[in-house]
Formats: sequence, C-alpha cells, structure tokens
Amino acid sequence: MCGIAGIFYPATPKPVDPARIVAMTDVQAHRGPDGSGVWTAPGVGLGHRRLSIIDVAGSPQPMSTSDGALTVVYNGEIYNFRELRAELSAMGAHFVTAGDTEVLLHGWSVWGPAMLDRLNGMFAFALHDARRQSLFLARDRMGTKPIHYVELSDGGVAFASELKGLLAHPLLRRTPDLRAVEDYLAFGYVPDDSCLVAGVRKLPAGHALLIERGKTLPAPSRWWDIDFSRRATGSAKSLEEQLLTLLRDAVTSRMVSDVPLGAFLSGGVDSSAVVALMAEASKQAVKTCTIGFDEAGHDERRYAEAIASRFATEHRERVVAPDDFSLIDTLVAAFDEPFADASALATYRVSQLAREQVTVALSGDGADEAFAGYRRYKFQAAEERIRALLPSEVRGRVFGTLGRWYPKADWAPRPLRAKTTLLALADDGAEAYARAVGVTTPPLRAALFSDTAKRAIAGHRAEDRYVRSMRDAPARDALDRAQYADFQHWLPGDILTKSDRTSMAVGLEAREPLLDHRLVEFAATLPDHFRLRRGEGKWLLKKAMERYLPRDILYRPKMGFVTPVSAWFRGPLADEAARLATSRTLGDTGWFDPGAIATLAADHRAGRAEHGRTLWQLVMLDRAVARLFP
Repeated sequence: MCGIAGIFYPATPKPVDPARIVAMTDVQAHRGPDGSGVWTAPGVGLGHRRLSIIDVAGSPQPMSTSDGALTVVYNGEIYNFRELRAELSAMGAHFVTAGDTEVLLHGWSVWGPAMLDRLNGMFAFALHDARRQSLFLARDRMGTKPIHYVELSDGGVAFASELKGLLAHPLLRRTPDLRAVEDYLAFGYVPDDSCLVAGVRKLPAGHALLIERGKTLPAPSRWWDIDFSRRATGSAKSLEEQLLTLLRDAVTSRMVSDVPLGAFLSGGVDSSAVVALMAEASKQAVKTCTIGFDEAGHDERRYAEAIASRFATEHRERVVAPDDFSLIDTLVAAFDEPFADASALATYRVSQLAREQVTVALSGDGADEAFAGYRRYKFQAAEERIRALLPSEVRGRVFGTLGRWYPKADWAPRPLRAKTTLLALADDGAEAYARAVGVTTPPLRAALFSDTAKRAIAGHRAEDRYVRSMRDAPARDALDRAQYADFQHWLPGDILTKSDRTSMAVGLEAREPLLDHRLVEFAATLPDHFRLRRGEGKWLLKKAMERYLPRDILYRPKMGFVTPVSAWFRGPLADEAARLATSRTLGDTGWFDPGAIATLAADHRAGRAEHGRTLWQLVMLDRAVARLFP
C-alpha cells in the first residue's frame, strides 16, 4: 500500500518543482514508510511513498517504461497481476520487475482505459502518457483506495491519496464548504461527492478521469457499476456452491504477500468466515487479533477467542476503554475531514495491534452491504410491504398523524420507540431509507445550525443523494435499491474510508476479500430470499459457512463493531460534551447555536434523549476544523 501525489498542467506544460511534489508526499509518509520517489517532466510531476508488499526489493515508483513514454504512481494491489503478466508477455510485453505495478504500464500500452475491466484489485493510480500528453486517474470499483484532486489557481490539477497531500500545496485555498458540514452532520462522514475544503473533489468509486493537454478538465466517467436488476437461477444448494467457490478464491487471492500477513477477527460472521477460509488455505497458523471493550454489551472477545481456538490461530487481543479518547487527535489527523463513525477508534487500535506482527491484514468488511446484513435492510423491506398496501395519501394522513403525536422515547425499550417507524411509513421508501442511514436528523440539524449557516447551505439537503441513487438504481425492488445506495455512498464514504485511513496511519495494508468484485456481482443477482429470509440477513452466506462455523457464531444477534460513546458521554466524557457549547473553534465559525449545543449535551447526560452519536460528531468536527482552518 502506498501514498501518491502529483501535478499536471492541462493548458501549457509549465515546469513542476520537485520539492513541491516531495512536500505533498512527505505528509503522507505513513502510507509508505519504506521508500519514496519523485519524477518530473515538462508540465507534470508525480510522487510516491511506498509500503513494500510485493516484490519488496524491486518495483520502485514512480515507474516508467523503458522508452519513458509512460509513467505511473500507484496505490493498491492487483490480485490477478500474475495472470495479466502472463497474458501481456504472450503479446510481447517485456517485464523487468516481479511486482504488479508494471502490469499497469504494459496494460495501458495494449488496452488503454479498457485495462480497468481486467483488473481484480483495490487501487488508485495516476498514469502519464507522454505521447497522448495526458494524465489518467482511476479508482477501483468499490472505492477501497482514495484519490483527491483539485484545480489550482495557476492552471494546474493536483491530486493526492489524502486531503493532507493537497493541503501541502501552497496554492490551495482553505475555504470551508458549508454544504459538506450539512452532509457530515447527516451521515457522520463527508460523502465522496463532497469535501469540507471547497473546490476539492474525490474521484468516485468505479470512476476514471482522463485529463488531456489543451482540453478543459472533464467530469469523471464511470467504468463500473453494480447491477441489481438481474436474478440468478438455480437451487439454494447450487448457488451455495457457487458462493463458496467465489469466497475461497477471493480469500486465497488476497493471501499473496511477500511480507507477514494476518487477519482482523471480531468474532462476527464476516471476519470469522475470512479466518476460516484462510486457515483452510494456509500451511501455517493464521495470525489473528481482536479488540474488546470494557462494556459487556459491546465486547465480542469470547466469540473471537472461540474462533481462534477452532482454527488454531495465533491470537492476540486488546481492550478499548474511555481513556482511549486521548486518541482523538490522532484520528482527526488520519482522516483530515471530520469522521464520526466511532468504531474508527477500535479499528485504529486493532490495526495497531496487527501491525506489531504483520504488514497485511484481511478484514470482513463488505459482507453486510453485499449480502444484506444490516438490520436496517430488514426494517426497510418490512416497511415497503406495508407501504404497498396503502395509497401514499392514506399513509401520509394515518401514519404521519400518529408519528407526529407519538412521543419520542429514546429512553424506552425498542418496541416502544415507534415514532421513527410511523413517520417512515408516512413517507416513500427512498426518503425513509435516506433518513434511516443518517445520524443527526434534519430537524435536529436545523436546530443546531445558525441562521448564517442555513443561508450558506442554501437549501442543500444531504439526504437527496440517497433518494436519487435509490430512484435511479439498476434494481428490482426495495432491498436492491437500499443496497445499491449504500454501495454508492455508505461503503466508500464510511466503511472503506475508515479501513483505509486507520490502517494506513500505522503502515498496515488492509484487504477486503468479501468485496471481491466477482463476489459482489454474484451477490447482487441473488433473489431477495437468499439475502434476507425471515428477518435473517446474509442468509446464503451463513448457509455456505455452516460447514465451517458453529451456529452460535452464525446466528447470534448482530452486535457490530461499535464503540460505546453514548455511555461514555454520560460518564467519563460528560465534561467533554458540555465543553462543546463554549468551544472557541466551533464558536468562531458561526455555524452553530451554542445554546442548542448546550441543551443537546445536557439532555443526553440526563438521559432525557439519546444524542451520543451527534455529540461525537460535534467533537470530531471541532477538532477537524481546528486543523483544516487554523
């Protein structure tokens, strides 16, 4: 895994100062502690920081063809690089390294942009073609690896793996975009079509950008999309066998490494499945690690220990406690933009633990999105069945009225918290799901924002992107549409951003076998009842793993890798929550009503309402703004 950066001048080939590229890569040194390199030519400069995984002694970057016509900087892994090398060699390509980077150069020479369809992997790369006078940026299908870019005032286009790489360029103006603050408060992360620094863009997952000299900067083009509109046929048994074949190949292909390799093990279905298949394929004990919590309701260590014992792994564990709040500045520095998925703290800790013994770790990320594992999918499917029974006008009158009158009982047992469900039934499915995936509701955001901020946001509504994705999805039903929207927004914006930044912060490469694109494409074709059956998500995946995993792992209630911040804000972190109302950083922005923040913190501490996640959002925003806009 690596960090990349560069500058390209589309209008005229202005000289690029190598020192500027060095500055942009040096701030990303954590992504590549094993080496660095810079290459410049008229109108272009490329930089690289390397974490050596494959061909450790060779494959330095930037890497050029022997004639200097093509030069690439690349972050990621191409898991089928050996097959591609053999194919290209048969076509006359001459390889001088043993790694996967050179495949991009020879692949571009033969196939051009169509090369992307042949790559099985996670990647973000920039390839300069001197003959075409172009720079080609590409990002993998799922958005596992990031790439940010911006147009500079001198006509250049700068790019970098992380936002901090762009911030190292002196011509980037640090102006906040209030629409991104709205997006962040809605979802707990800044989506890929948004950025807190105005003008900065993120290349979307499954997209590429071809910048050609003499032409204006185009919009990115989509080269891959997930399709839920087709349905696989066959018996449950035949589909189960197809799934197992894909799972085994996804895992074993990601076990190729010239450095020590292990796995994250939470004790849930997904990571346990990955470890089981690793143990089946490995000739030596798999190295596993897990993170526990000092709250029993969030601690899965005993399940992880059971799996470690079952597959005789070399297992280690560590506990996350409230005093790990001291890590907050480390997390803010790793993410650049505010990021409020509180499980990032635990993910950082498990990455630290893994890095003590390995350089590569496999995770179970992606199965919930691919196989409908989230509880919200069950609720969405059930609500859609009810919506289908009644006209929208009737639903609006009946459920809307009940929802408005029903008390908001955050403190009550779940069956009595009907207000959200009633209001969801009054609305259409896309609108309801867009709110279901959110953190801070539109009414609460409106209460927190100042009048100045509301004017700057100018009617932008974070949930609209979800609504558009669901309504335009290549899908057949409500479950398809919800999963499709999550692949567009939640997966790259939250799950994969968390995995990339926390692992890269400690120089660890995280690999996600359950997001192998062939596996994801297969899962998207499964009939609904093979994904979600009688309220049981990931049904076919669990059936396929019954031969490996015990039922108390497969069918126990989903716990999730969740940090208990709500409890912390009523206990050891209560003062931190109260401090938000008088924060100089947030106060100086003029974005919020301090009185509304104070009420929020007091109500949460007293147990009158549940605002733990929103408080965590505000804490992370407070620290991120201080770093981004000093």
